[in-house]
Amino acid sequence: MLSTGAAVAVPVVLTGLAFSMLLLLAPAKPAAADCGPAVSVVIDGTTKVEGYTQEQLQNAAAIMGAGKAQDLSVNGQMISVMVALGESGLRVLDTGDGAGPDSRGLFQQRDNGAWGSYADRMDPTTSATNFIKALKGVAGWELLEPTLAGNKVQRNADPYHYQKYWPEAVKIVQALSNSKFSLQGSGCAIPGQSGAGDDYPWKNSPSWLQVGANSASTSPLGMYYRECVDFALWRVNQQMGSTSAPFKFLNGTFRPDGQGLGSALTWKAGWDAKGWAAGNTPRVGAVVWYAPGAGGSDPNFGHVAVVKEVKDNGTYVEEGYNGNPAPDDHSYYTRRVASTVPSAFLYLPTQEEKK
Repeated sequence: MLSTGAAVAVPVVLTGLAFSMLLLLAPAKPAAADCGPAVSVVIDGTTKVEGYTQEQLQNAAAIMGAGKAQDLSVNGQMISVMVALGESGLRVLDTGDGAGPDSRGLFQQRDNGAWGSYADRMDPTTSATNFIKALKGVAGWELLEPTLAGNKVQRNADPYHYQKYWPEAVKIVQALSNSKFSLQGSGCAIPGQSGAGDDYPWKNSPSWLQVGANSASTSPLGMYYRECVDFALWRVNQQMGSTSAPFKFLNGTFRPDGQGLGSALTWKAGWDAKGWAAGNTPRVGAVVWYAPGAGGSDPNFGHVAVVKEVKDNGTYVEEGYNGNPAPDDHSYYTRRVASTVPSAFLYLPTQEEKK
């Protein structure tokens, strides 16, 4: 059960940038401009990544090289490596499977004319080039979760098949890169950034309980510091590519009807007003919404948190602020929760509920 925790927000309207659904759903800017520059590859016989052979690393390097040649962002390079991991384990396979007996190569591309000749599909650089061209042809791919972006190209039955390969793809691309890079602050959506831990920028600011409601200050997002709602709205901004002021999503400008997002009590209504989806399946980065009293949350305000990790046994790990009783209130916490406990999961436009 969840511990009771207040979830108070300042119900004021602040001036700031208001994003409409039209703008959110508009075609994304080129990846190279928004999601970090492409990186070149450095690999030789001494390059090692634990758990991978030189053959696998050479194939990953070929994918990254094809991405560099097409000015594909580092995020796109990692998506490409992730898909190859999920399809072939970074090996050039000369066999298919039950769903595609004619599938071949790193990306298990079919013999349907869309992926070139047999020789093209068996060549790491050519097959990667063809995959990347298809990826760049997906409208708004930069703002999709990596697994969803990969699925738009591969069209496999499970859109979340690649999700478990993302951490390994990040590790491999970082290891083979000739320069240090970070998605943080790059200006693109950062799916799964909720795994970063306590990176809340205002963790040392006084809560309203410490200074009193009349003296309390609000964060740049328009809510009291170190409340559950302020942390959750920070994650929303972060995952939508807004990691510094002026933030895209504020308490007073989140809803298109001009009403404040308010306390945790009104977050589901805020999502509904914005036209964003909600569901019963946890997705990494989704906002966890507890109606008042649900799961032991505050009986007046409810509670919000963020999905940090999804487990395979019907549970997930949530992270948030102000989810524990004093003296551990108004601080960062994580805990494992059954997926049936929250009232709903509130999705960003970059997320979907798995059917």
